[in-house]
Amino acid sequence: MVKRLIRYLRALQFHYTPLVEITISKGRMLHNLHTFQKINSEVKIAPVLKSNAYGHDLKIIAKIIDRENIPFIVVDSYHEAMILRNERIQSSILIIGYTAIENIIYNKLPNTTFVITGFEQLQEIVALVTKPTHFHIKIDTGMHRQGIISNQISEAHELINTNKNIIIDGVCSHFADADGKDLDFTKIQINEWNKLVKQVIQEFPMIKYRHISATSGALYINEIDANVLRLGIGLYGVDPNGKLDLKPVLEMKSIISGTKIIEKDQKIGYNCTYEAKEKMKIAIIPAGYYEGIDRRLSNKGFLKIDNIFCPIVGNISMNITAIDITNVPNAKFKTPVTIISSNPGDKNSIENIARINSAIPYDIMAHIPQQLRRKVTT
Repeated sequence: MVKRLIRYLRALQFHYTPLVEITISKGRMLHNLHTFQKINSEVKIAPVLKSNAYGHDLKIIAKIIDRENIPFIVVDSYHEAMILRNERIQSSILIIGYTAIENIIYNKLPNTTFVITGFEQLQEIVALVTKPTHFHIKIDTGMHRQGIISNQISEAHELINTNKNIIIDGVCSHFADADGKDLDFTKIQINEWNKLVKQVIQEFPMIKYRHISATSGALYINEIDANVLRLGIGLYGVDPNGKLDLKPVLEMKSIISGTKIIEKDQKIGYNCTYEAKEKMKIAIIPAGYYEGIDRRLSNKGFLKIDNIFCPIVGNISMNITAIDITNVPNAKFKTPVTIISSNPGDKNSIENIARINSAIPYDIMAHIPQQLRRKVTT
């Protein structure tokens, strides 16, 4: 309560108008969540809020999600779990990434569960945990990144039985190629999971949650022995499979901070990478790669003004981007500019930015700076 009062008083004392602002659509996000909840009523949807909620803002998204019917919120780190509890988020939390043993031993966060990500970590946990602590055990079904391999499951069970403070609430794994074109490897993983999960449940009959699928795995939800799906990128409106009616949640905007006429053969920006082929008008945007305009978009990407896509000209600078507004007659000083569009078909949508950059939407989202102001819309 005191911290909130201090933040409120500071806000009254220091007011500013941001040059770059992000809007988060609550309605769109809930639409995406409910879309997945309708796929199979027997499978619960656990929202994934790791990496600052895929760039959308951990605190904002958690406060919206906290009121929904979910089994738990998924984060990657203990630090993220601390942030949520400091914000009075009430939902159960699953920390799916590796957690340092010190944070497990001294944990005071209520209703927080850890994932055992490997056999070596399990040995350390068994040796050092001295109070009742809840875990999900991760098994390796073929991705060969984290997880206990199949021939170690019985040994893991015997080891866990030596420490009554270890409470196994769930079993999990992860698909390696569920969004790939070749379905064969995913089918192999499904078969391996369905076989191993039966063994794990025999060893740990108190298990409540079984989950392997992330967003891409929703395609296989009826083939998998699971009762939870971890919803990451799909929550934010990107469908790797292109099968569902999802709506992008985030939009980023700025303004024109200046305009100028460039004559034919004049160059623009660092390293002179753009040369005007004819007389043109450009606009300066007070945002660059520090503010989240990926530098790989230099001379390739687009920003949007009045539904017209304006090419980025020259190298994107740390805090400045230049665009061609020759064909936008209404563009002038302080005209709004859309940096990232919430329309998936736009040239500057998350998905199309990723395509231009030969990247993936996760990469673009995760690099949206945390310090930019987010505001929630309906």
